[in-house]
Amino acid sequence: MNVTVAIDAGETPQSASEAGPAPKRIVVAYGFWIFLLSDIVMFSALFAGYAVLRHATAGGPNGAELFNLGRVAIETACLLASSYTCGLMALAVNSRRRLATYVTALLTFALGAAFLALEIREFADMIAHGASPQRSAFLSAFFALVGCHGLHVAAGLIWIVVMMAQVASKGFRPPVLRRLQCFSLFWHALDIIWVGLFTVVYLMGVAA
Repeated sequence: MNVTVAIDAGETPQSASEAGPAPKRIVVAYGFWIFLLSDIVMFSALFAGYAVLRHATAGGPNGAELFNLGRVAIETACLLASSYTCGLMALAVNSRRRLATYVTALLTFALGAAFLALEIREFADMIAHGASPQRSAFLSAFFALVGCHGLHVAAGLIWIVVMMAQVASKGFRPPVLRRLQCFSLFWHALDIIWVGLFTVVYLMGVAA
């Protein structure tokens, strides 16, 4: 069966390559989603490693002996609150309110820095009591998983400082808006990962 397609006079079919490259905003969004998905794959591998090794204490301390749920609850509250202020920052950016953007970005930075400081304090206390990463496979997996998340938070804090400097110097130009949207996605993804980490590592660790 033959199928014919009518083409108006003067029109010629174009291939995707002849139509030109995709807009930059689409390329950036696509590339950043690939980055986020690859990050999730990496954290999934770290979660799997921790799940396998969480009982391999080699006679050393386990999670129930090491974890302070009160401190971790404060860390969680700081990070979740920073997700809320990050959402407010996104709303301020969409409405092009520069002062509100600075204020909400400052709050997001302060809450993220508080979370990171509490996490570093937790690591320091554990190492001071002999629970260092080389003590057991459980502790190696714990420091790798939680420490990797902490490094991402530190990178996010640097990122938000750079973005506020760009807003101050360039205003709300399209490239700046795209980077701010990418930062917002990144920060919310860290919050989601932390909820899983808090449940699997801390709550289940203390319950065990």
